[in-house]
Amino acid sequence: MHSIIEASQKHPKPEDRNFSYGTAGFRMKATLLDSVAYRVGLLAALRSQHFQGKTIGVIITASHNVPEDNGIKLVDPMGEMLETAWEVHATTLANAPSDEQLLSEYQSLTSKLQINSATRPKVVFARDTRESGPALVESLRDALSAAGAEFVDHGILTTPQLHYLVRCINTTNTEYAYGEPTEQGYYAKLAEAYKKLMQGVPSIGEVTVDCANGVGGPKLRLLASAIGKDLFNCTVINELVDQPSKLNYQCGADFVKTQQRLPPASHAAPLARCASLDGDADRLVYYFNDSDGTFRLLDGDKIATLAASFIGDLVKSAGITSLKIGVVQTAYANGSSTSYITKTLGLPVVCTPTGVKHLHHAAMKFDCGVYFEANGHGTVVFNKGALQDIAEHTPESPAQATALENLRALVDLINQTVGDALSDLLLVEVILAHKRWGPKEWDGTYCDLPNRLVRVEVTDRTVFKTTDAERRLLEPTGVQEKINALVGKYKQGRAFARASGTEDAVRVYSEAAERGEAEELARLVAEIVAQY
Repeated sequence: MHSIIEASQKHPKPEDRNFSYGTAGFRMKATLLDSVAYRVGLLAALRSQHFQGKTIGVIITASHNVPEDNGIKLVDPMGEMLETAWEVHATTLANAPSDEQLLSEYQSLTSKLQINSATRPKVVFARDTRESGPALVESLRDALSAAGAEFVDHGILTTPQLHYLVRCINTTNTEYAYGEPTEQGYYAKLAEAYKKLMQGVPSIGEVTVDCANGVGGPKLRLLASAIGKDLFNCTVINELVDQPSKLNYQCGADFVKTQQRLPPASHAAPLARCASLDGDADRLVYYFNDSDGTFRLLDGDKIATLAASFIGDLVKSAGITSLKIGVVQTAYANGSSTSYITKTLGLPVVCTPTGVKHLHHAAMKFDCGVYFEANGHGTVVFNKGALQDIAEHTPESPAQATALENLRALVDLINQTVGDALSDLLLVEVILAHKRWGPKEWDGTYCDLPNRLVRVEVTDRTVFKTTDAERRLLEPTGVQEKINALVGKYKQGRAFARASGTEDAVRVYSEAAERGEAEELARLVAEIVAQY
């Protein structure tokens, strides 16, 4: 235990800072993260021991944040996000004021959680392309060494690739084996599934992918070469990983979603299919410029409806009648998408608070749950019963056999551990090819209500408390009543304000029947929020 104190002395906690583990793990200015990374290493070791030596993942990334930020978060044994009950333990360790207090908290957790200290912890980790990454890796290594862990540094990976590795490692030689636990195994699994799904399906031409000048660029190139250009024709833009200051600058999924325009580096022709990843490649949005130059966004809602309709058709065509499909959304989902899913597709919709862990949990309650946040973060999950039905179903005709083969390949194409921009990109490309749709046909499935998302900087985001899946404010008192009064003045008006989970800001979302009204409503709600 002396080694924990000794190593901790190299990573002192800043005196004036309080840290909190949230949906994105710990995320802030990279210069503040040294002690946090060390303490996350200790927690990762405890988490592994808690699971009798199963492998835990740690990813160092700040996703779509500015290059000066970084973050660190844990990945649980099945590739899912850290169990919510353990977030408080992460926060406790991160905030221990001294090295001695840190050791005391560590020992207290070991005792409270009845952890067998004789079990050797196992941890794997990776990082994105940020300049601050290598130093934080050193802090993490120091902790893992001090805790006596066995660990593997996987270098630079996308966040979803690390999630994939963790599940593969922990399911090797079991009936739930998920794949080969290497980066190459990831490409091989997705490429093989994509090739199966594209058998006999004509290509729909080129897609231009903006990689946010982040880790997604080099990894997409490796995936594309595993598939072959004849089947997957993709042009990569914004891949300047050797210029860290360019990360997420005027590019990436968040830029496109909030600015509602093409990244300046894109020179795509009208009606050409375009997509953007975010900085760690766990979010994806599509978009195109219409023939008259109008920008059209195909966001997470549009991806969810596309996936749900295609999977529903495949399940039906395969003759599987027992599978219940559902869609999970957040308050940010466009009202038109919710209406399309329930009325046109005839599928149930559940609304949860923002944050992928909430969506993932709700999606697992369906046999097949499709979940996407409007920002493009999402995936499809199949429960054990559904996977068994798909594996054991006997087709009764050649048409059913083809649909069943496609459904089985689709299960392999989807990274079920977490939202994965590369896997989701291939999923969308497959569906559009099968449907013979261009982006305009896809966009035409339903018409989004005009909407606006505004970021309002605030002194203290914690004073904004919500209820009803974050659609209404409880505090500050009286603010929700003011928002309600504004919303009532607009046709098909809807608006809400919620604290960001990752920065000191409040996000205001609005919808209305007309573009100008949606923008005005967002501005007026933002003015109310800015007073607090």
